[in-house]
Amino acid sequence: MTSQAPDFRQFLDNAPLGTRVVVRYRIPEGLTDALGDLVGITAAECTVRTRRADVVIPLAMVVAAKPVPPPPPRRAARAAG
Repeated sequence: MTSQAPDFRQFLDNAPLGTRVVVRYRIPEGLTDALGDLVGITAAECTVRTRRADVVIPLAMVVAAKPVPPPPPRRAARAAG
């Protein structure tokens, strides 16, 4: 039996920076997701730029990752009246 990197790792290694992704990873309370643009990847961690902040995720904590479509356009503000 050969050792093989999980599919999510291969995806993260090959995804161009700027790709919109969702990364599911372990936290003490269970699991959580980071949704945003992949802005960095090293041998030890990946960085996802979410709406709120850059999230640095140790790859040892990642359980899944995949590309996602662009966000829908924001709605126009309603006119007062």
